[in-house]
Amino acid sequence: MDADDFRPTIEESMATELERLGSSKLLVALTDADLTVERVLRTAADSERAAAETFETWADDEDHADARDAFAAFRDEEGDHYERVAALLEDSDEDDDGADGGPMHDRLRSFETTAQRLGGVVGRSLVGDRTHLQIVNFFVNEGDERRADAFRELRRETAAQGDRALAVLEDGCDESEKWDRARRAAEDVIDDAYEAYAGSLDELGLDPKPIC
Repeated sequence: MDADDFRPTIEESMATELERLGSSKLLVALTDADLTVERVLRTAADSERAAAETFETWADDEDHADARDAFAAFRDEEGDHYERVAALLEDSDEDDDGADGGPMHDRLRSFETTAQRLGGVVGRSLVGDRTHLQIVNFFVNEGDERRADAFRELRRETAAQGDRALAVLEDGCDESEKWDRARRAAEDVIDDAYEAYAGSLDELGLDPKPIC
């Protein structure tokens, strides 16, 4: 496997989960069906802050120099994402208790090897791509192009994190075992995001499967 094959392989193996995470039900699940502007923005802000905290942990203890630099850059970028989302709130009072980010970030924070972490970044970027797109669609439907444009930019920047993680993987993964470890990590991240999505919908009495 190489960097060119990695993302398509993940998208194929996790096609069902990614398709369902890309549905309009995603924001219903993430907000517990509270589809207000404030709840959507606060949910997004919590996710960005959780990512910054995850990457900060990695940047502090990562041995691989290129990966450490990438994680530090991602930490700074996600901190900036949090500030930009918080600025879109009319009441942007900050919560000093941190953000756990749910099962996906629990999984990410459990990764200890460089290959796992880089694979996890790719998995998170694929989940983030679908999450940001649904938020863009939400604000388009609200007639709020300013906020829609803000999330279009966040979507592009999160995708770029996945690209950078793949580039570091390409330089450092000289063994098939490391690629396999990265692939499993990416799949686990997506699976945890999907299970949280499906569980939330189940609690709301909704079926995560698409209506045919």
